[in-house]
Amino acid sequence: MIIHSVKSVVSSGVRGKAAVSSGFTGKAIVTAKVGEVMTFKDVKYGPHDGELRFRLIHFWEARNVVTKVLIGVEMLLIDHEETVIQGFIPAGRVDTYLPHMKDGGIYRLNNFSGSNNKILYRVAEPSFTITFSTTSVLSDLEDSPLCFPEDHFRIHGYEEFDAACDLRGDLYDYVGHIKLVNGQVLSDSLVLDDAEIAASRRVLLHVQTHDGPVMKLYLWDKAASDFSEKFKASGGTARVVLVTTLNPKRFGGALALSSMTPSRVFLDTDVQETKEYLAWMEANLAVANRVNADVVTKAETVSIGELFSYMKQEDAKVAWFECIATIGDVVHGSPWYYIGCGVCHTKATKGPTTLMCKKCGKTNIVGVAQYLAKISVYDNDDQASFVLLGDAGHELVGRKASELVARYFEGNENVEDDHFVPVPQALIDTIGQTRKFIVKVSDHNLTGKTQTLTVTKVLNPEVQEVEGNLEENMIVPGAQETLQKGVADDEPSTCVGMVKRAADDVEAEDPKRARCG
Repeated sequence: MIIHSVKSVVSSGVRGKAAVSSGFTGKAIVTAKVGEVMTFKDVKYGPHDGELRFRLIHFWEARNVVTKVLIGVEMLLIDHEETVIQGFIPAGRVDTYLPHMKDGGIYRLNNFSGSNNKILYRVAEPSFTITFSTTSVLSDLEDSPLCFPEDHFRIHGYEEFDAACDLRGDLYDYVGHIKLVNGQVLSDSLVLDDAEIAASRRVLLHVQTHDGPVMKLYLWDKAASDFSEKFKASGGTARVVLVTTLNPKRFGGALALSSMTPSRVFLDTDVQETKEYLAWMEANLAVANRVNADVVTKAETVSIGELFSYMKQEDAKVAWFECIATIGDVVHGSPWYYIGCGVCHTKATKGPTTLMCKKCGKTNIVGVAQYLAKISVYDNDDQASFVLLGDAGHELVGRKASELVARYFEGNENVEDDHFVPVPQALIDTIGQTRKFIVKVSDHNLTGKTQTLTVTKVLNPEVQEVEGNLEENMIVPGAQETLQKGVADDEPSTCVGMVKRAADDVEAEDPKRARCG
């Protein structure tokens, strides 16, 4: 099949054969001599009447960042010499050519223009881009004796990404193994929340290549949904990830990688590069499991004022910071804890007789009291509201929320099931203490929905840096969803009518044995 531009009535011949109809009404196509066969290395600036033969690796829309108007379709092409070049179809010609192209397809293109490649965010090394012109003729390439590679990757490591950080230059690819997914440690019980991913348009991975530093890898929009689909298809067992065309940036003082519109996601056995890395990982489990987390876990130290300034920046992203502050007060009159799922820590939902977990999909779960306490803090110049979430409250108070709730009901047996448990003295006693807080600037902070900051870890101020396993120093697994769904904004977090019953069975040393209903 031969396709030509709407504006042209051109001649085309394919090895002496008569041209066949493209299916476009009113577009006459006749035979003619085929131009000289070229390779991508032969492409220069200006019009060409030669013929290119290539495989289409991938294509994506290019839109105006402000108006969202379609500019055209960008493509990644590869020829038989394994040279990769960028292609472009202007918006007015997209409907002519794109319906007849697909990822992985092999084509010939006659008559095209060589345009200057863009300087910012390049996806291929050649200085020129192949642009479909008004005289271009596209046809399928069948029975070619030449071999066209299926793909090509430009993989960089930590040092190379670090050197290119914030330069907005070429976009390179990354391969490594996954340490965390949205703050959760990889396990058989890991469940990705589709609604949360759709709302945030993001998946945050912590990744590592061999025994190098751990990095944050932000997947946005389509890359996020593609990862979610592939991860679920693997049964949650995928461990290796390769992401293409990444933009290296510095968030919260640490190097992070961010996906772009042309980014693609591959897992475990999708491509040869992930297969090879998976083989290395299986042969070097001790190395792969050794976390060198100093880069990602050592949060940037800032003042309260600097935290608020960061939240107002136009290009601010979700990030973690270290802030030394003194506790001025504990907020009374609102719940200081919530009843969460004993597995994923997500806020439990009250059923007719039991507690349910939407995230785990279970209708009868173990209910465990988790910290969700608001405190007022200050430093030399400013004050702020922090929320102690999950283990952060335990680190500050020295006692688990489930223990404090259980002991209250043990000493007050006559109270009703829906009784509001007051703020415990152990929490009030922290007033006046100066601590080092690891706080998260969330999407809710960046969109102005709340100024309250989430504390994910509490340290003594004399501790110089966060050390140890990555899983111990980063996000409280699963529990972050409690804040994302509005609990931080004074919405009741306890399961009214079931709080006492949850606490009745709590044992101080093993709160996970507490069952509701």
